[in-house]
Amino acid sequence: MSLAASAQNPVIQTCYTTDPAPMVHDGTFYIYTGHDEDGADFFWMQEWRVYSSKDMVNWTDHGSPLAIEDFAWGDDRAWAPQCVERNGKFYFYVPLHSKLSGGMAIGVAVGDSPVGPFKDALGAPLFDNGSWDNIDPTVYVDDDGQAYIYWGNPEIYYAKLNEDMISFDGEVRKVEQTIEGFGAPAIKERKKGEKYKDMYTEGPWFMRRGDKYYLIYAAGGVPEHISYSMSDSPVGPWKYMGEIMPLGGTDSFTNHCGVMDFNGHSYFCYHTGKLPGGGGFGRSVAIEEFKYNPDGTFPLIRPTEEGVAPIAQFDPYRRVEAETMAFSKGLSTEPNAKTGVYVSDIHNGDYLKLRNVDFGYEGPRTFGASVASALRGGAIEVRLDSISGPIVARLEVPGTGGWEEWRYIEAPFSAEAVGNHDVYFVFTGRKGPKLFNWDYWEFKK
Repeated sequence: MSLAASAQNPVIQTCYTTDPAPMVHDGTFYIYTGHDEDGADFFWMQEWRVYSSKDMVNWTDHGSPLAIEDFAWGDDRAWAPQCVERNGKFYFYVPLHSKLSGGMAIGVAVGDSPVGPFKDALGAPLFDNGSWDNIDPTVYVDDDGQAYIYWGNPEIYYAKLNEDMISFDGEVRKVEQTIEGFGAPAIKERKKGEKYKDMYTEGPWFMRRGDKYYLIYAAGGVPEHISYSMSDSPVGPWKYMGEIMPLGGTDSFTNHCGVMDFNGHSYFCYHTGKLPGGGGFGRSVAIEEFKYNPDGTFPLIRPTEEGVAPIAQFDPYRRVEAETMAFSKGLSTEPNAKTGVYVSDIHNGDYLKLRNVDFGYEGPRTFGASVASALRGGAIEVRLDSISGPIVARLEVPGTGGWEEWRYIEAPFSAEAVGNHDVYFVFTGRKGPKLFNWDYWEFKK
């Protein structure tokens, strides 16, 4: 599929991202994701990733703060995560395959920052009984301070969490799935081989809004759509409410959602297979804005390429990490222990886009960037409003002696840039080989 330059979905283009779990903290919207490997023929996933935005369109890549190797008891399948904050700590709940039992298990890592680093909080699974049901944990801290965790495929399990967020308060319980609660007969009553359109499948998202509790989930088997149930209590009984995102338009046979309010807006995060080369095992996170119905129920939400609108202006007069972008073509990101995450795989004709950049009334006088190249380098053209828009600055990138031999270079603005614009950084140079890496940039007045 060819994605237009005006597209916003999928929101991450530098790698495949899955199973979005949003969190809001300190004026920033974070998304925690899984990571499908290139060319995968199954859910061979090795790490979790984090992205953040203050305006919902320009996203900063924080890399992978947690991977399978961080859990000594796990050996495979870094599947759908969720991170929540409590008392200044960040708790990262993940499913992965257990060496101890041979089934899937729920683990929890803890960190002091929403972007990590995180480490295994227990040195053992939070829950591991040898079952393959133990996937896709979702956690919510209620208004009274009681925290709950739900998970499971095809069964649904839940438990109360103690205030330490790494132990259970009481026993693990199973939700009884009924037609009234989830739109399909109880599992034990289903006929073998018969497909039930609205049955719970996996990927629960548990939340509260007002005095109602919501359990949102992938439904219908394969392919999956998103449905939901509601309750007056955090532990049910549940009432089936219908579909939120029907089948069609995602190019993926799975779906997984997370829902979050941010600065007066409501957002529905999900995944698609719409990046080039993507599909059921190459998925990518997308976002839609929506408004709840007056009675608190969900409207139907359908996938779009346009995605969401910016809710704030982007300030360019500061150091900006180059891995902050609204959309890109051809780029990847890599980590470095000293530098952090940077943009790599830059070739002739690739580009990086930022939306709603506020140059103000004066406009910048110089453009500076930290770059590195083991070859002959190339150039960064700063263009306004499209990849073929007017060039307002051009920075020549020389060879620096290595792919991580960074040099800061400045170039003057050759044309005036004032007011609000979308900004395109268009990369030029020799055709074929990689041109250079890019760590950060800044505009100066």
